[in-house]
Amino acid sequence: MKSGEVLYEADGPILHVYFPLSGMVSMVISSQEGGTIEVGVVGNEGMLGAAAVTGSNTSHPKALIQISGELLRMSVKDFRKECKANSTLADMAQRFTQSLLTQVSQSVMCNRLHPMEERICRWLLMAHDRAGADEIDLTQEFISQMLGIRRPSVTVAAGMLQKAGYIAYSRGNVTVLDRAGLEETACECYRVVRRETEALLRAR
Repeated sequence: MKSGEVLYEADGPILHVYFPLSGMVSMVISSQEGGTIEVGVVGNEGMLGAAAVTGSNTSHPKALIQISGELLRMSVKDFRKECKANSTLADMAQRFTQSLLTQVSQSVMCNRLHPMEERICRWLLMAHDRAGADEIDLTQEFISQMLGIRRPSVTVAAGMLQKAGYIAYSRGNVTVLDRAGLEETACECYRVVRRETEALLRAR
């Protein structure tokens, strides 16, 4: 699937669950005034349609492809049938749902309390983890929408990160040059979420 394609509309039906093999999916919510912010991302560590694990048939956030990639798809009916027959699948789905809740909760705190530069580094690291490559197709406009900040602010922050040698940025493309530098600059939210996700999935 290509960047921008939609898996679920906000408050729309969940007909399938998706398992990304590559790329990254964003879960976003919008206000009545038209503002949009990202509340979570999923890559090859998890699944889309986690609400189906809890018995829901609708998706509260909108889910769209942010970084193009390949996904496996299964109908919700077949997924629930397999979960009943396969305790490992059911357990892993529940564990990932818990890790996703941690990510969403941490994002709420991060967006409210942490400086913009730290938030952008956190977000770039999450995208880098899931992209599977140092070069990522991302526009400043898209980053500003996902983080709920003004585009000029993203331009300033991207310039600072580029000057520091952490990234190279050209129109519509970000290349990660110094991942260690991004990790050092990012807020603790990146490490908290990654540690929680790895612990939950490794436990099985």
